[in-house]
Amino acid sequence: MSTLVLFDSNFGNTRKIAEAVAAELGNDATATPLAGLGQGGLEGVDLLVVGSPINAWKPTPRTQEFLDGLGEGSLRGVRAAAFDTRVRLFIHGDAAAKISHALEKAGARIVARPRGFIVEGREGPLAAGEVEGATAWARSIAVAARGSGPRGTDVSD
Repeated sequence: MSTLVLFDSNFGNTRKIAEAVAAELGNDATATPLAGLGQGGLEGVDLLVVGSPINAWKPTPRTQEFLDGLGEGSLRGVRAAAFDTRVRLFIHGDAAAKISHALEKAGARIVARPRGFIVEGREGPLAAGEVEGATAWARSIAVAARGSGPRGTDVSD
């Protein structure tokens, strides 16, 4: 299974989560910054995970541009999941849910609930246990992508 973990990162926290997810998903999984995604970069991808920091209550502009560029049905046959990094506030937005919705609209089959990872302060670091949480979340994605988990659920919950 060809796996791609795409991310945008402002201070390196989202990159760390993306790398932890890719490492858990296996040898063929790569963590790639959205800025480095070339033309045709999604060809042959079976499992797509997309992550972004929350920026003004939603994904970063670069992430939103990527999502807006996905044509309807362009991800048909692709399994997908989404995450964001966020500061712990009473109200913080939910970029992961917005990303997940856009991936589903493009035809992807969502295999895990969108997940948020906590960053301490605006620039980080990640809160204690978040990298381990990303590893566990990725493990649940792998199980669901193989067909063991029901559609749209995070089997680690």
